[in-house]
Amino acid sequence: MDYATHYDVGDRKRDGGINEDSVAVSVFEQGHREGFRGYDREDADGAESNDDQAGAGSTGEDPTGEDSTGDRPGDADDGGDDDPSGSDRDPDNRSAAVFALADGAGGHDAGDAASYIATTAVCEHLAGTAVEAARSDPAGFGVAVDEPLAPPPRDEDLESAVAEAVVAAHREVLEYAAEAGEQAHATVVAGVVVGGYCHYGWVGDSRAYVVNAAREEILPLTTDHAVVQRLREAGEIDDVEALVHPRGNEITRALGGSGRADPGTATVDVETATVPLYREDVLLVTSDGLLDAQTEAAKLYEWYVDADRDEEMAAVVRDRAVTDDEVREAVLSAPSLADAAERLVDLANDRGGKDNLSTILLHDGTLPATPADPPARAAGARRAVEDRETLVEQD
Repeated sequence: MDYATHYDVGDRKRDGGINEDSVAVSVFEQGHREGFRGYDREDADGAESNDDQAGAGSTGEDPTGEDSTGDRPGDADDGGDDDPSGSDRDPDNRSAAVFALADGAGGHDAGDAASYIATTAVCEHLAGTAVEAARSDPAGFGVAVDEPLAPPPRDEDLESAVAEAVVAAHREVLEYAAEAGEQAHATVVAGVVVGGYCHYGWVGDSRAYVVNAAREEILPLTTDHAVVQRLREAGEIDDVEALVHPRGNEITRALGGSGRADPGTATVDVETATVPLYREDVLLVTSDGLLDAQTEAAKLYEWYVDADRDEEMAAVVRDRAVTDDEVREAVLSAPSLADAAERLVDLANDRGGKDNLSTILLHDGTLPATPADPPARAAGARRAVEDRETLVEQD
C-alpha cells in the first residue's frame, strides 16, 4: 500500500500563524511465501518499468525524507495481478492501514493540541483492530488456520470500532481542556482500510473522497457537519454559493470542548460508512483548508448574489475557488501520490491559502480492478440490497 501526506500552514497565516492540522497514518504490510512480484506498466514515455523492489508499496518513509512516491493508479495495465511468467495468481501480500486527519478549530485556545490528541489517540485505538482484521483471513495466503484466530469482522463491527476510537479521542481532548483550562476543539476523519474496503467515520467538516482513474471521477465520501451544508440541504443556497459562503467556517459538530463535560462519560455523534476500494482508486482525506482557500470569498459571494446568481458570475466563482473537479484533476494528473499531495497544497495556496491545509492519500495496487458497473459509493448512497448482511435478532 502506498501513501503520502502533506500539510501546510497556509499562505495567509505564514507570518506568525500556526498549523492546527494534524495527520497520522499507520500501515500494516504482510508478505508470505514467494512474496509480492510487482506490476509491469508503461510509464509516460513508453518505457517499461517494474515495481518489484518497492515490495507491495512504500509506506511513506523514504531515506531522502520525502513522502511516499508510489505509482498513481491508472498506470498499471489490466493484468495487474499477472506474475512475470504470464500466469495469473494472487499476490502473496496484503495491507491494512489506519488513518486520521484532524483540524483544530481556529479561534480557540488549543486547537493544535486537540488535533494532535485526536489523530494519535485514534490511531492508537485502531491499529490493533486493523491488524486483527487482516490476520483473520489466512485463506488469502492459502493457509489453513482457524483457531485461535478471531472470525473476520463485519462492516458494522469495523465502523463501530472507528466510532469508539473517535469517542475515545473526544474524551482525551476534553480531559486535556479541563486540565489546561482552555478551549480545545477539532474536526476529524478517521478509518480502517482492510480487505478491499474503507471503514470510516467523521465529525466536522474535514472530508474524505475517492478519486478513481478508471472512471475519471471524484466521489465525496463525507458530508460536512457545518452550517453551509445545512443551508444547501434546506435549499437556501446553491452549490456556487456554498463555495464562497460567509459562514463557511462554522461547524455544527466537533471533538472536545471546554472541559466542563465529564471526560469519562462524554460522547460525540460520529457518522460512519463503509465503501469498497479498487486498484484505480486513491483515497483522499483533507482538511477544509483545501476547499475553503479563497481569501476573497465574502466579496465573491456578494458579487454572485448581486448578479442574481447568473451563470457568468458563477463561472467566475468556480474559477477562483477550489472545486472538486480541480481536486480530481490534480490527483489524476500527478505521477505519484507525493506529487499529488503537493499539488493540492499548492492549488489551495494559489487561491489564497486562507487556512491550514493537510492531506492524506492512500492507494492499494493489489486490489481488484474497478468493475464496469461499480456500486454507489458517494456519501448518502444506499448500499445495494444484495450487499447487506442479514442479521437475526435472538429473543
